[in-house]
Amino acid sequence: GHVRTFTGYRVQHDNSRGPFKGGLRFHPEVDIDEVRALASLMTWKTAVVGVPYGGAKGGIAVDPTQLSSHELERLTRKFVAGIHDLIGDHVDIPAPDVNTNAQVMAWIMDEYSKFHGFHPGVVTGKPVDLFGSAGRDEATGRGVVIAIEEFLRTQGHEVPESRCVVQGFGNVGSHAARILHEKGARVCGIGDHTASFYDAAGLNVPSALAWVREKRVLQGWSGGPSIPNGELLLSPCDVLVPAALGGVLTKDNAEALQCRIVAEGANGPTTPEADEILQRRGITVLPDIFANAGGVTVSYFEWVQNIQQFAWDETRVRVELERIMRKAFRDLTQTAATHRTDLRTAAFIVAIERVARAAQQRGV
Repeated sequence: GHVRTFTGYRVQHDNSRGPFKGGLRFHPEVDIDEVRALASLMTWKTAVVGVPYGGAKGGIAVDPTQLSSHELERLTRKFVAGIHDLIGDHVDIPAPDVNTNAQVMAWIMDEYSKFHGFHPGVVTGKPVDLFGSAGRDEATGRGVVIAIEEFLRTQGHEVPESRCVVQGFGNVGSHAARILHEKGARVCGIGDHTASFYDAAGLNVPSALAWVREKRVLQGWSGGPSIPNGELLLSPCDVLVPAALGGVLTKDNAEALQCRIVAEGANGPTTPEADEILQRRGITVLPDIFANAGGVTVSYFEWVQNIQQFAWDETRVRVELERIMRKAFRDLTQTAATHRTDLRTAAFIVAIERVARAAQQRGV
């Protein structure tokens, strides 16, 4: 019954290699600097995996838990009404991010159509019933698991031999935990902002997923020993997957990590200071612009299906995702070996070279 004003942002970073592409997040701490940084990361992420996009990002400074579904719909539609001339299926293509989902993308598509007619490719991550793609919901989490598989293989190991901790149990974390469990890994730790659990013998991931489907958060789940949230990242494991918000691995906790591999499911979970500490300690980091690029890759598949008006089945989506992620890993490891550097630096070398080459060839 009262009026509130919210600030929204859309930053377009670079489109040398194709239309701008990037998520839209709803979070109270969204600000222009964060959105700018994430937009630039999208430029490098799309280049690393070789999909024909540039980089963009958007956000609205709002706590979506304080709004009803109807209020969120009105907020989303008002945002689209303000930026509809700046987005489009060959201009700038939003997608889900923190606290946004397929329903929000459906509202964006519908509001955009009021101004420009039928253009399902204006946004990706839509419901399958509304021109979305099979396999999009799990894509980022599946991409993280493929990245882990590829690296473990170079070390002579396999996923079934690995102990994993997944921090964050939203879209990325829950699917990563599920797929790791299905592939035989021992998922020892899971957690979200409400609760964390750790059991060296492994947790019942299907039970946790069922609980979260009903309750939306892990709080109250009784399927494993509870631990303080701050201890989850420091729990013993082979593979740590930070899949929540950015900046969770810092100079204050990097020395205490008890893992061999960090697979970045979130965007920017490791601060530069922590990155240096992890390198010194010999902990391998699978960088976010590669490890969590499964989402934008399947977004590309969805866009292709929308443009062609021809839907793929889930098997084809998974096969194509694996092909692209595995090729990207080969490119990273070859670049890292050539330049004798870590995988994050190698990822930026690959990405910047590709963007620079496209800009130069276009005559920009």
